[in-house]
Amino acid sequence: MKSGSNLEKILLAGHFAFTGELGPPRGTNVSVVREKAKHLVGMVDAVNITDNQTAMVRMSSWAASLIAMEEGLEPNYQMVCRDRNRLAMQADILGASALGIRNMLALSGDHQQFGDHPQAKGVFDIDSTQLIGMVKKMRDEGKFLGGADIDEPPKIFIGGAANPFAEPYEWRVHRLAKKIKAGVDFIQTQCIYNMERMRQWVKESVDMGLTEKVYILAGVTPMKSVGMARYMQLKVPGMDVPNAIIKRLQGVDKKKVADEGIKIACEQIEAFKEMKGVSGIHLMPIEWEHKVPEIAERAKVLPRPVV
Repeated sequence: MKSGSNLEKILLAGHFAFTGELGPPRGTNVSVVREKAKHLVGMVDAVNITDNQTAMVRMSSWAASLIAMEEGLEPNYQMVCRDRNRLAMQADILGASALGIRNMLALSGDHQQFGDHPQAKGVFDIDSTQLIGMVKKMRDEGKFLGGADIDEPPKIFIGGAANPFAEPYEWRVHRLAKKIKAGVDFIQTQCIYNMERMRQWVKESVDMGLTEKVYILAGVTPMKSVGMARYMQLKVPGMDVPNAIIKRLQGVDKKKVADEGIKIACEQIEAFKEMKGVSGIHLMPIEWEHKVPEIAERAKVLPRPVV
């Protein structure tokens, strides 16, 4: 055990993990976090608390993580490299661990030009792979990045992200290998729609022996509408939405499109349960937290194991 995290215990025990996501509010309204959290309690092993996602200002990830913990959830605290230098990052990692946060996801962060403060200065002092290495050094060596000793090291289960669909495709598996070398414990992928390419990426990871060194959680986002599917296909960088998905959503009654989106997501989850090299699912409902219990039930991932 590296952290005492529930997610780590689930994965170590060989269970198929199921994580969720919760976006903090654009204000101080604590009840927004509590309302979203109540749909996730007992449904997921841990929940990602996003960090100014899409470069839009929101309640800080660590603060929303603490509120989620009060509601009975285990947070996966996200940290992006866009907004902080290594001093602030290390301070926040110590603070998060001291307050009982046991999982962290290291990300580069969406570029500020995509958000509501395009004039903001991007920090990017270190990148996401270096952030993974820094957390590992702090946890396992009890050292700050500058070399000084930490009096009591943080206890953190270290996560990273992977996108099997960004070009050039042949680099994707080597990028994963770099994050593993840096010290990542688990990986959550970009939302997946192109199952064929995902299978290829996982197979390459298995063949290279990478899946023996890291837990891969496959990203699943249910489509709510044909418009959402088209937007993700055309406008979201690094997203791979095959035409077959759009045609399938177009082929059902307008009132049933959301249900078809959930059906597709559940079919994916069933496929991932059988896929060698995949250790679980990361469900990103995108402001659809109230649907998580239904998805979890239909995907047959309940009850969650107690470890």
